[in-house]
Amino acid sequence: MNQKLENPVKLLTAASVLCLTLCANAAMAQQNLVPAQSEIVFVSKQMGVPVEGRFRKFDAQISFDPAKPESSKIAFTVDLGSASLGVPEVDAELPKPVWFNVPKFPQANFSATAVRRVGPGKVEVQGPLSIKGASQVLRVPVQLSQAGAVTTAVGSFTLKRLAFRIGDNEWADTSMLADDVQVRFKLTLSGVGKL
Repeated sequence: MNQKLENPVKLLTAASVLCLTLCANAAMAQQNLVPAQSEIVFVSKQMGVPVEGRFRKFDAQISFDPAKPESSKIAFTVDLGSASLGVPEVDAELPKPVWFNVPKFPQANFSATAVRRVGPGKVEVQGPLSIKGASQVLRVPVQLSQAGAVTTAVGSFTLKRLAFRIGDNEWADTSMLADDVQVRFKLTLSGVGKL
């Protein structure tokens, strides 16, 4: 190839690759959580009776590519002060040190270190969950569905509350309050490409 033409061709090729990468990243960067249509629920058992609560404030930074889920970036923050069991007297206790210790640890954080496809419309997300200064790696199966421009991610996992020091002192007695807490989530997202 003519030396005078080779450099412009290389430059054009590099510019095209850069443009495609930036355009793809810009499209993925426009993915947003739709809080009004999303929820994070937790269910524990007190003396064998299921008790359901929810977090009212949470946020997600998501860059999910359905064609290459392994390249996805997913991070969540949950405002622990927004935990509610629907009873004002109980809700006033949850921010205290024995439970979530919100003044010292205002947020729970999850950051995916691996995302892999496990079936049609299904992925597994793995990464550390940090609550009250303690951290554990979770593997969470997630079911994905789409309706128009909206993508819904649904999943659940079980954590051990005592591993995160949630419910200290007399509440550490698992005959009163079970150690297992099921967390269920429905996250509604905009801007995700076709599944």
